[in-house]
Amino acid sequence: MFTLHNKLQTDTREIISLTLSRVLLMNDSSFPWLILVPEREGMREMYELSIGDRPVLMEEITFVSEIIQQLYSPDKINIGALGNLVPQLHIHVIGRFTTDRAWPGPVWGSGPVTPYAAEELDAVSCRITKAFQQKGRGHGRR
Repeated sequence: MFTLHNKLQTDTREIISLTLSRVLLMNDSSFPWLILVPEREGMREMYELSIGDRPVLMEEITFVSEIIQQLYSPDKINIGALGNLVPQLHIHVIGRFTTDRAWPGPVWGSGPVTPYAAEELDAVSCRITKAFQQKGRGHGRR
């Protein structure tokens, strides 16, 4: 049974489930920021995934990157799997702009989080979900 880490539950909104991963929207309006969480209990590192799950994760990272590119046209897309505060395996996919508050450095520690207003969070979530559905993914496992 898979359980999402409490910090991820608190800081994100679930968007959709893919073949392997749950896709979450980080509640920080400063960046287009999605997080993939492979639904495999006890995973901390990518190398711990099965040989069959590893290429699936890479395809999902690519797919999420394409969605961010399509919706936001960022200058760069950052992909990271840190896990220093949240040990559960999760991969950040973040659209970056040369004008964002952290450019060219990392987003972590670059300033206070700017949560979405409730209506904006709903609208952004809906827009991202529709983008997944239009690309033919996101029917999910549930």
